[in-house]
Amino acid sequence: QVQLVESGGGLVQAGGSLRLSCAASGSIFSINAMGWYRQAPGKQRELVATVTNGGSTNYADSVKARFTISRDNIKNTVSLQMSSLKPEDTAVYYCNAKTWKPGTGFYNYWGQGTQVTVSS
Repeated sequence: QVQLVESGGGLVQAGGSLRLSCAASGSIFSINAMGWYRQAPGKQRELVATVTNGGSTNYADSVKARFTISRDNIKNTVSLQMSSLKPEDTAVYYCNAKTWKPGTGFYNYWGQGTQVTVSS
């Protein structure tokens, strides 16, 4: 089991910045990638950014120029620095951890989510 706890969400004016953080605990040594996803009202959960143990990153096109994901593999934390926020960034942001274990394979764990609201 992996437990993920997000922090840093809140209300921010358009054009502002927020930094989200996620701390992993439990079977942390099974994690091989972490990332952030978000779900806006009436929409499916979508990828925001991910980073692998090797440092490879992947961003959604809508955030690539504005968001930066970073990971501390020792502390098993992942952060998302969000800049130039837009109202369309408003969503619940979920921390994700991808794990692999023999006999089980890959499995995704999710945090409870943190609300990010961007006002006009």
